[in-house]
Amino acid sequence: MNGSIGQGKSYPLGATVYPDGVNFSVFSKHAEVVELLLFDRVDEPKPARVIRLDPAKNKTYHYWHVFVPDIAAGQLYGYRAIGPFEPRRGLRFDRDKVLLDPYSRAVVVPENFSRPAASEPGDNAATAMKSVVADPRMYDWEGDTQLRTPFARTVIYEMHVAGFTRHPNSGLSSEKRGTYAGLIEKIPYLQNLGITAVELLPVFQFDEHDAPLGLTNYWGYSPVSFFAPHHGYSSRKDPLGPLDEFRDMVKALHRAGIEVILDVVYNHTAEGDHVGPTICFRGLANSVYYILESDREDYANYTGCGNTLNANQPIVRRLIIDSLHYWVDEMHVDGFRFDLASILSRDESGKPMDNPPVLWDIESDPALAGIKLIAEAWDAAGLYQVGGFVGDSWKEWNGKFRDDVRSFFREDNGMVSRMASRLLASPDIYGYEEREPEQSVNFITCHDGFTLNDLVSFNVKHNEANGEENRDGSDANLSWNCGVEGPSDDPENEELRNRQVKNFLIVTIVSLGTPMILMGDEVRRTQRGNNNAYCQDNEISWFDWSLFEKHGDVHRLVKQLISYRQHRGAALMEYNLSLNRLLRHAPIQWHGVRLNEPDWGYESHSLAFTAGTLTGRLLFHWMMNAYRKPLEFELPRIDGSPSGWCRWIDTSLESPHDICAWSEALPVQEQTYVVAPRSVVMLFARVSPSTSTSVLPMT
Repeated sequence: MNGSIGQGKSYPLGATVYPDGVNFSVFSKHAEVVELLLFDRVDEPKPARVIRLDPAKNKTYHYWHVFVPDIAAGQLYGYRAIGPFEPRRGLRFDRDKVLLDPYSRAVVVPENFSRPAASEPGDNAATAMKSVVADPRMYDWEGDTQLRTPFARTVIYEMHVAGFTRHPNSGLSSEKRGTYAGLIEKIPYLQNLGITAVELLPVFQFDEHDAPLGLTNYWGYSPVSFFAPHHGYSSRKDPLGPLDEFRDMVKALHRAGIEVILDVVYNHTAEGDHVGPTICFRGLANSVYYILESDREDYANYTGCGNTLNANQPIVRRLIIDSLHYWVDEMHVDGFRFDLASILSRDESGKPMDNPPVLWDIESDPALAGIKLIAEAWDAAGLYQVGGFVGDSWKEWNGKFRDDVRSFFREDNGMVSRMASRLLASPDIYGYEEREPEQSVNFITCHDGFTLNDLVSFNVKHNEANGEENRDGSDANLSWNCGVEGPSDDPENEELRNRQVKNFLIVTIVSLGTPMILMGDEVRRTQRGNNNAYCQDNEISWFDWSLFEKHGDVHRLVKQLISYRQHRGAALMEYNLSLNRLLRHAPIQWHGVRLNEPDWGYESHSLAFTAGTLTGRLLFHWMMNAYRKPLEFELPRIDGSPSGWCRWIDTSLESPHDICAWSEALPVQEQTYVVAPRSVVMLFARVSPSTSTSVLPMT
């Protein structure tokens, strides 16, 4: 090297590329010595160069920094932090461990990466992950920007980057299966379906080895970095390849009109509890990055994953905000879904706060204004904040929508009134605020739990493949196997399951709120009854592309529902009404099998309602029969409609009659309609604004 090592500066954190070298800065409050390690290869047993930082020269406040000349993007590096190992003080320094930079933009993983070597005594240089110097300016976005699709037009597709294309029948080359590049090739499928946003399971670099012996951490909820895209999802194996390939994917999705929402895990890391590995945060500032129990030796575990990130500690708050800024500014993502977001409301002792600083930082950040923010408003320790999450920008995964709709179609008692609320964006939960209807993110299934096919095929979980004797995963699934546990060749059973699947999809997509569907539910993907497939990187979890032909009728239904949803969303945008104002202005009348006589009773299993559009030119009539026998519903009389009621949807009918184009909808001649057992029927009528019906609209 021609130049001499410089003092460096404390800001920016991480590795920053300059024309003549790289500035490194890392936070470590209690370290006595910090060493910067430069590597030539990812599996190098010893660093090519060790730069020992002088506390008198290379430290400002608690930041250790140095300028290294004549190196550039692509340089592999790590740290060693030397200090006391005193768990009772919350300090767990290990001078033998190679540590990732918390701000590294790229991470490489040796083929012989060893989680045990990061947990046990001894030097782990050869088997440790390494950080990579990156220059985010070295990419041509070709004018790409965030799409800013309004929530009123948003339909979310929750998906796994690798699982979407990893199946051998995906039609992709082996090099591209399971990669960002592979997803790019399947964008036409997403376009054809009509979704407007993909919500990607975690793409931050995670530890694939954080799983039972012999299995793989597939979902990715085991982060080691909050900046680096996961190296394992890249078809390129060069150190900086994942950055460009991820950005290529974002750019291609944007060109197709599809937003990118990241599922982000700012609540815990892969370092686990006190016997877990030292990979990054534990070895630099354990007592800063994690919430510790009162004895300072044990980790508070509000996540169910061994540790809890200390999100409202100032250093960690800055890390989270800097990470969000990076993914928005440099990687062009459109939004974030915050895993176990309620943890971000806990203080440094673990107690929930009324005004958590980190959540208000995110809420009020001008750089994040207009970026989609979605909260999973609960945590693993019982904190449940659905309907009460802070701020004016956050949308929420509505777990009550999931549970109540499942219960209604399972024929549980006492669900009719709850079902009515879920159809209307849950005003019982969100009506106290003057917020938009889309505050409620409606879903029946997600990555965590049964797929939609399995929800109607299994009464209990079947997680034996996970190696934990079926103890893992939730026992509260609110599922119903339609009379046979598991796969069935009985035509009647299969027809019933197909009908139930369609019922769930219709309610999810057509209800007020923001709809989210799980990857593969549109073709009845199965996980063979596994409701916790986090460690199944195999055909249990992958998208099976042969299902497109087998269950094309379900795919067709979803596609048509989304098309309708888009038209409705465009119309609602013109009015920009809050949920409360929308419900006050839109004419809605509830019924049972008899007009104007809804049965809210405990043993009722049917519901009907008539709703008019805000323009007054269309009327819709819903009839839902979750009962085991057919029910005959009275229909409202329409005066002056040219065609009267026309049938749009009837889930008891075979495709293509289960849902039709409006131009092909057949008139309903009778004054009653027999709704088959466990079916949903939707009728529509074109009317003039002055047309009256026998139904008195609600005011």
